[in-house]
Amino acid sequence: MPNAVGFVDNSGDTLAHYKMLDKIREVAVASGFWTVMRYDTSIANRELILKGQGYSGTEEIYVGVRTYQDASADYYNLCVATFTGYVPSNTFDTQPGVRLSGVPAHNQRIDYWLTVNPQRIACCMKVGTPVYEHFYIGKFFPYARPSQYPYPVICGGMLNGAATTRFSDTSHSMPYKGNRVNLGMRSNNGYIQAYSYPWQNLVLAGSTQLRDTGDFYPLLAVELNDNSSSIWGMLDGIYYISGFNNIVENTLHVDGFDFVIFQDVSRTGFSDYCAMRLDL
Repeated sequence: MPNAVGFVDNSGDTLAHYKMLDKIREVAVASGFWTVMRYDTSIANRELILKGQGYSGTEEIYVGVRTYQDASADYYNLCVATFTGYVPSNTFDTQPGVRLSGVPAHNQRIDYWLTVNPQRIACCMKVGTPVYEHFYIGKFFPYARPSQYPYPVICGGMLNGAATTRFSDTSHSMPYKGNRVNLGMRSNNGYIQAYSYPWQNLVLAGSTQLRDTGDFYPLLAVELNDNSSSIWGMLDGIYYISGFNNIVENTLHVDGFDFVIFQDVSRTGFSDYCAMRLDL
């Protein structure tokens, strides 16, 4: 199945964030879209590197997830990554074209919603108090031909690199709102910090709020841009949705797909929600 909804915990003397790493591997491989290039569980910071085939079936999309933790500081996190290639002799953090972003997780129970397709892996995890932690690694849909823009990938986590941040931190935020260091979009000249529509629109996501119409909530595509004249593309399966009269973990069924509503960490304002498609 290209999606999985469930939980992992610390039963059997294995910490939950280690089990979460294995769940990502399991679902990615079972989808048939991703090949394991490295999976090392012999070290404390366990590593997973995958190669995706893309929608063409012939692409090489490199992403990774590793763990990092500190029992004294009580954080047990994942670090997501995108790469431009894979070198077996290189460490995880020194793979070609690496971009890293930490995602606060937990050593105990993690509830997860994980979705995988040929070009990207996206996930939301509910941890701790609880709060909701997000990541998106892999390609987005570019508004350009492959010859113009051959490798449009996103490394979207919750933190700037593998920051030593616990889930209880109140300042970190999901990447989809854009114009933040935890959303790295690879351009032809390296990674840049993109804006994202509609969060940058102060009418749609500001004081004037979208509302449902007869319990129907419009899903707005998340489009990456430079807040000026350039629009680069849209995320695959992640949408803006209003939080008006809405609630986290609600579900929608649109065009044959289920969408799950998530909030930004602990935030519950009208513009603090997104919808994630569960791929089939």
